[in-house]
Amino acid sequence: MIHPTAEVQTTGIGNGTKIWQSCVILENAKIGSNCNINAFVFIENDVVVGDNVTIKSGVQLWDGIRIEDDVFIGPNVTFTNDLFPRSKKYPSEFVRTYIKKGASIGANATILAGNEIGENSLIGAGSVVTKDVPPNTLWYGNPAKLKGKISADGTISYNFNT
Repeated sequence: MIHPTAEVQTTGIGNGTKIWQSCVILENAKIGSNCNINAFVFIENDVVVGDNVTIKSGVQLWDGIRIEDDVFIGPNVTFTNDLFPRSKKYPSEFVRTYIKKGASIGANATILAGNEIGENSLIGAGSVVTKDVPPNTLWYGNPAKLKGKISADGTISYNFNT
């Protein structure tokens, strides 16, 4: 399902994916099956999105972003892809950022370029991620810091020493 107001230039979209109002997806982007791309999402060319991914409204995925299966990206999450941006000066290649399988990123979080968000990790709303996040961990704050661990069944054990 592609909403009639969406501008979808790519043919690389898996079965069952829904793309809502006013989205723009450029021609070389790859989007998996059973995804939900909410309204007002922009996806550049060198972006790969896995299966069963939810991307809430107001997110922009810039060149170099790699999102694995079963990821949740909350509303207005911000990604960067250039550590030293300058107007009209572009790097020969944009920095890669990896969001690993099962990770969740809360609303309005900022993920700086070149970081990896580990499997099944959780980034709290409004956090600023400035370094790699290990699998199965809870991070939040500005800058984001380790605040707990997440078990296989999804239970969070908080680290009150941080």
